[in-house]
Amino acid sequence: MLSIRFSHSSIAFFIFIFCSINFAYSLTPTPSLANEALRILELNCLGCHGTISMSELDMRQRNTLLKGGKGGQVLIPGNAEKSRLFMAAAHIGELQMPPSQPPLSEKDLSVLREWIDKGAPWSVKDPSIASESSWWSFRKPRRPVIPETTNDSWVKNPIDAFIVAKLKDNALNPAPRANKEKLIRRAYFDLIGLPPTPEQIENFLKDSSSQAYEKMIKSLLDSPHYGERWARHWLDIVRYSDSSGFESDHYYPNAWRYRDYVIKSFNDDKPYDRFLQEQIAGDELWPDRFELTGLRTIPFKKMEYLEARIGTGLYTFGPEILESRQDAEQWRSEELSDWADTTGSAFLGLTIGCARCHDHKFDPITQRDYYSFQAIFENSRQTEISLFSPIQEVSRNLSYSTVVAVETSRLAYRLFQKKVKDRIQEEKKKLFPSEVVEAFEIEKSQRTPKQEKLAKPLIEAIESMKIDEVLTTKEREQKQELLNTLANAVLRVAELEGSNLSKFEGLLEIPKASVLGHFEAELAPPVHVLNRGQFREKLEKSTAKLLSCFNQTTNFKNIFSNAKETRQRKQLALWLTRPDNPLTTRVIVNRIWQWHMGQALVRTPNNFGINGEKPSHPKLLDWLAIEFMDRGWSMKSMHWLIMTSNTYQMSSLHNNPKAHLLDPANTLLWRMNRRRLEGEELWDSMVSIAGVLNLELYGRSIVPPLSKEDLDGKYKLKQWGNVTSDPEQYRRGIYFLSQRNFIFPMFEAFDNPQNATSCPQRDVTTVAPQALWFLNNRTAFKQAGSFAARLVKRNGENMSNWVIDAWKLSFGRPPSDQEKQEALELLTNRSHQIKKERWTELSAGLEKIPVAKASALTEFCLALFNLNEFLYID
Repeated sequence: MLSIRFSHSSIAFFIFIFCSINFAYSLTPTPSLANEALRILELNCLGCHGTISMSELDMRQRNTLLKGGKGGQVLIPGNAEKSRLFMAAAHIGELQMPPSQPPLSEKDLSVLREWIDKGAPWSVKDPSIASESSWWSFRKPRRPVIPETTNDSWVKNPIDAFIVAKLKDNALNPAPRANKEKLIRRAYFDLIGLPPTPEQIENFLKDSSSQAYEKMIKSLLDSPHYGERWARHWLDIVRYSDSSGFESDHYYPNAWRYRDYVIKSFNDDKPYDRFLQEQIAGDELWPDRFELTGLRTIPFKKMEYLEARIGTGLYTFGPEILESRQDAEQWRSEELSDWADTTGSAFLGLTIGCARCHDHKFDPITQRDYYSFQAIFENSRQTEISLFSPIQEVSRNLSYSTVVAVETSRLAYRLFQKKVKDRIQEEKKKLFPSEVVEAFEIEKSQRTPKQEKLAKPLIEAIESMKIDEVLTTKEREQKQELLNTLANAVLRVAELEGSNLSKFEGLLEIPKASVLGHFEAELAPPVHVLNRGQFREKLEKSTAKLLSCFNQTTNFKNIFSNAKETRQRKQLALWLTRPDNPLTTRVIVNRIWQWHMGQALVRTPNNFGINGEKPSHPKLLDWLAIEFMDRGWSMKSMHWLIMTSNTYQMSSLHNNPKAHLLDPANTLLWRMNRRRLEGEELWDSMVSIAGVLNLELYGRSIVPPLSKEDLDGKYKLKQWGNVTSDPEQYRRGIYFLSQRNFIFPMFEAFDNPQNATSCPQRDVTTVAPQALWFLNNRTAFKQAGSFAARLVKRNGENMSNWVIDAWKLSFGRPPSDQEKQEALELLTNRSHQIKKERWTELSAGLEKIPVAKASALTEFCLALFNLNEFLYID
């Protein structure tokens, strides 16, 4: 046995060494502390201070963190209280990080404090902590596991499983199913934006099969009016308008073709990836030229490519200051900013426009990033393309002399009308005192109030005159001759041009669409970073790049690597629709959910960044995003999935005090949200119930008639255009002329968006002008009269039947006994009280009943328009 002997001095030496090691070890942080601290930095800081290095601060490695940023040093190892990193995380002082978020938890702050006080060591296992973006929306969505639920009877599809699992976590239960009357009304307004007719409701209620609801949903998805309803949602997102806004508010004559393109795309259930690609780069992905075909009609495949080109019209109706055209640099800068901002908001759900003048204050988007994104559009420009094939254009030119004859005949007829009108005006003037005529001769804008009052009788006399009644025999013959000439010329053009005349209204114009085209590469003005966004203060030149905050998520570095490749929008469109893109599908399924459920899973639909709200159901959002791609990017498939869930079919009744106390905003979706109809839906409902709705699809924007009061706020009355006559004026609201400087008064009262920028969700207000419009506007009263005439036509003079029919048409249900009794009392009392009609005339169809009774019925119909049940879906 080996014997080892130590002296007392040797033993003392070993004891000293052992104690020193233990003491030193006690001062060295464990690897787990460093890992935990770095995890906290990754989750809360790297979104902005990782690859993007906002304020020139890069926190991915220890040496770059110690270096600091623009504001100087942020980390002092060994002293947490003097480290700006810790102070900002704890919200001590003016600098508070992450921005617009609450301070870190006490537990996380304790870890950071200990880590910094112990020298801020780095994990030996991971020299860099930038493995993936720290912000949830910049990470690639992955299909989550569907929760297992015990309430299997309520769960009809995975949506229900995600919703009920979260409700159970909060000790809540979902609301019961809505009744069939509520469900059919909800489904009709959701999918086609129109109320169901009494006959449609009756058929649905009588269908006792288990598939009755599903059959109804399918029929609505197949309706051509589905595209009109869902196009309206999309037009809000892409800031659609028929005019430019600002002082000139000049027209975009071809904007309506984009609107029709969107309606058709929804009706065709065009896959969303294709829909997106067409709008961003239809001309670059499917380049084609009509002149390469010698056919009179354009082949189907070329029509498909033409449709894709019309999709790029998205970039041709943005807000524009007319005077900007006087300065090419200013106009180009504003145009590129609008294109970049709209693309970011609509497709990525990011507020990238905040980085136009400086680095984004919240999201990891630098100013250099912003102008690199603008540079993707560097070679793009607005242009017009013909919608005729070359042979169609030549065929049209064969009839050019007759086309000119038509225009000449029209001009001659207008001159005749003016000549007669001027003669009658002179005769009218002879009947009025000289001071009245003198006041009338003064320009309207120059008249004093006294002169305006003097001129009023002559103005009213001239406005009320009917030319036909005062024509001489010779003038009548001349008028008829001119009309015959005009009619014959139009018929001749129709014979020569065939069906083309019926498609395009302007005889002297070749139909065109406004789209994006290309600059020649050497002529394209370069994009520069602009100092504080000032277009005259150019800094370094920008080259096309995607936002660098995505560099950990997708491999995009080589997308624009080919310097000779000018199809940069094509590369952007393809990248946006790649399966690994973290935002595109999340953003669109969030929008679809919002438009069905009344509130989005991410309640800031245009802001998935750090200053936006986090999703209420993150796993459901990601599951929907993946499912959407797996279903071929089909929006109709998503409608079906959502609407056949029990979540969608829940009652909206507010009768759960416990749930309301715990979740007053209904974030957990324990019931369905109530939804008020939008302005266009209210118009469509009103004219539909009145029985005058024109369901024609597509076409130029129409101009509904307005009263003098409605036009008071119009800068230039002539800008409202020629008022459309019956029955065109009763088309759906989506076809109304959309001006940026003047909104149809009814739509404005009911929160129509200001469409200078993308509108992610409409406001819902309750204000006095809404009731005032429905109670006092002549348009509303006219529709009430048409509604009254419809009731008389359907029910004769039977008051009881009027009430029952009115309730079914307006609300999709019969009146209760109390409602019926009150309505009959109102009709009876008002019939006795009214001495004459409220307005100067009653609607056609009411002549067969007494005036007082007709007026009372009209007021009753107007009252129904003002009930909450008319304004809300359920």
